[in-house]
Amino acid sequence: MSEQNLRNVDQHIDNLEQEAIDLMKAIIPIKALGPLNDGDGEHDKADFLKKYLQKNGLTQIEEYPSEDDQARDGYRPNLILKIPGQDTSRTVWFLTHMDVVPEGDRSKWDTEPFEAVVKEGRIYGRGTEDNNQSMVSAMMAAKALTDLDITPHYNVGIALVADEETGSTYGLQYLVDHHADLFNEKDIIIVPDAGEPDSTMIEVAEKSIIWVKFNVQGKQVHASTPDKGINAFRAGARLAVAVDELHEIYDARDEVFDVPYSTFEPTKKEANVPNVNTIPGEDIFYLDCRILPQYSIEDVMQNIRRMCDTIENDFNVKVEISTEQEEQAAPATPHDAPVVKALQKAIKEVYQIDAKAMGIGGGTVAAIFRRAGYPAAVWSTIDDLAHQPNEYCIIKNLINDAKVFAHVAMNAL
Repeated sequence: MSEQNLRNVDQHIDNLEQEAIDLMKAIIPIKALGPLNDGDGEHDKADFLKKYLQKNGLTQIEEYPSEDDQARDGYRPNLILKIPGQDTSRTVWFLTHMDVVPEGDRSKWDTEPFEAVVKEGRIYGRGTEDNNQSMVSAMMAAKALTDLDITPHYNVGIALVADEETGSTYGLQYLVDHHADLFNEKDIIIVPDAGEPDSTMIEVAEKSIIWVKFNVQGKQVHASTPDKGINAFRAGARLAVAVDELHEIYDARDEVFDVPYSTFEPTKKEANVPNVNTIPGEDIFYLDCRILPQYSIEDVMQNIRRMCDTIENDFNVKVEISTEQEEQAAPATPHDAPVVKALQKAIKEVYQIDAKAMGIGGGTVAAIFRRAGYPAAVWSTIDDLAHQPNEYCIIKNLINDAKVFAHVAMNAL
């Protein structure tokens, strides 16, 4: 694509700034909450976005409803927009999600959570960053191509999916499982649902995650007669220290990740007894594990069980373990995958910086693509305020990310 076309698209996206702000103002008040978040689904938002796209000449939209008895009308909406390219054998995808999370503690908000408030170059409101910023960016990129009558080299696709906030069963996972013909392994797939304020991180790998619950059972007695009981708290405390050995067992480093090693952190602890003069007969705590992909969850759990057995023998307690969350890492996207190269080129053109492929400890919906054999990359420019009170997006980032998306769509080969 010519340099002049790129400059024309950049200028046009700059001119769409107020359009982008107005679109954000329209969609933030639509409470797209899934049933598990006490909502009825994304229907109103999907209907609005479909009409908006059609009004702006983006008419090749297909609907892929996923059955969900708990949602309004028994389904969750998924929309696919396509812009045909010169070569229709591949598609440059931008996948964003329509659902948001509840506002949480209303008292911690300085503005109305479900009202888009524009001030000091930012738009405040629930869902502004997660994931409406990237949704609007992708739409502005698509609108610019359409307005300027530019045909990209490959198809451009925007997937607006449901249910990302509560597992993706009715969103991307449904599409991959039941409509796999939408995607192919040669597609360039961008999931703009994580990022850094300086635009430099292209996420290509994620760690495995385990949340382990430990329930230590002893015998409750009066604190003045400890010999008549078994102090579960003491045994639990020793176990919380003992599991630190996991760092020595799984000690590999991978500098792609930030943090570059596996982590095993005791976190939540449940209350045991309400008064000082009682020895607790039960102690419950949790361990957050973020494990480099080369290690198996099964092996980690076997070592945790071994440590629990030692504590049982040493303290005459019973230790039950269970997992609150368990997810083996998906295969990483190669550092030199076409999607990574396309993003690096576009980011350099727009932001004048060198972005690099990295791994993270958290999980993203891109893992669904990777498990299905599609090399996806995660990128956007955000301050990482997802799910927090006073969530906002920076308008300048919204516009510049739209330029990056447009550059990828125009340059991808």
